[in-house]
Amino acid sequence: MSTPLDTVIQLDNLSVQLGSRLILNKLQVELKGRTIGLLGPNGAGKSTLINTLLGFYAPSSGTARVFGHDVHKETRYIRSLIGYMPENDSFIADMNAVTFIRMMGELSGLPPETALERAHECLFYVGLGEARYRKLGTYSLGMKQLAKLAQAIVHGPKLVILDEPTNGLDPPARRRMLKMIREMRDNAGMRIVLCSHLLRDVEDTCEEVIILKGGTIVHYADLEAERSANKRFVELETIGDDEGFAAAMEALGATCAMAGKGRWKMVLPAEFSFRELFRVATEKDLELRRLNYRKDTLEDIFLKAMTQ
Repeated sequence: MSTPLDTVIQLDNLSVQLGSRLILNKLQVELKGRTIGLLGPNGAGKSTLINTLLGFYAPSSGTARVFGHDVHKETRYIRSLIGYMPENDSFIADMNAVTFIRMMGELSGLPPETALERAHECLFYVGLGEARYRKLGTYSLGMKQLAKLAQAIVHGPKLVILDEPTNGLDPPARRRMLKMIREMRDNAGMRIVLCSHLLRDVEDTCEEVIILKGGTIVHYADLEAERSANKRFVELETIGDDEGFAAAMEALGATCAMAGKGRWKMVLPAEFSFRELFRVATEKDLELRRLNYRKDTLEDIFLKAMTQ
């Protein structure tokens, strides 16, 4: 049995209906990772789930909990635990950055002096120290992304929800953003929910992933477990009578699936030697026409989930 201390988000048969439309339908999952990826196509329900965790939408049935606290019954307390970086800009254009971040800190419950001190610290941390007295309306797109991150972490939250944090960033700025996310996870001890259309960003930073489609969870992946398992994925084509080929490979610990006549997909255990694959093919008098070896990627997982 998990405790609130080791469970970040718990969705228990959660459904959310807006008007006559059912947006989230019976979500059931328990997430414990330090960084959790939230994926899905447009309209899948990602934004609705985020707004439900923040207490803006009430569940129509079921429950959602953050660190063991019910999002509907303990909304105010949960908001004090969460920092939120929205996808869309929500700035006061004529206000300078340090004043804005200070205000956000005070709204999150910090005393004014502490909020001001933390505002300076956070703006230097994200790389906006030299521009902290500039008006936010003069910021570039990349600078606005950094300012949104600063306001999300100013009060030292336990959980940070990042919605498309690398959107519009050039490659160096994107790498810095991902580095800061890892630092927040590893050094500051923050738990992070990362919502992004860039699968590489999620794969580089997250330990767990849920994929939404049509308001339901179509896939859950424990990326850390898959990395530690060190599975190897092979695609191959054979010429000849391949009867008994799969059985022989599975006897050696492989998992096989036929992808068409003479086409196979296999998962090989970490200790498997490719010499055994060639030996079995020789014994079965099979010619190996093509062999691709790779590790499964988050893109593969996502595409499979979208076809379910």
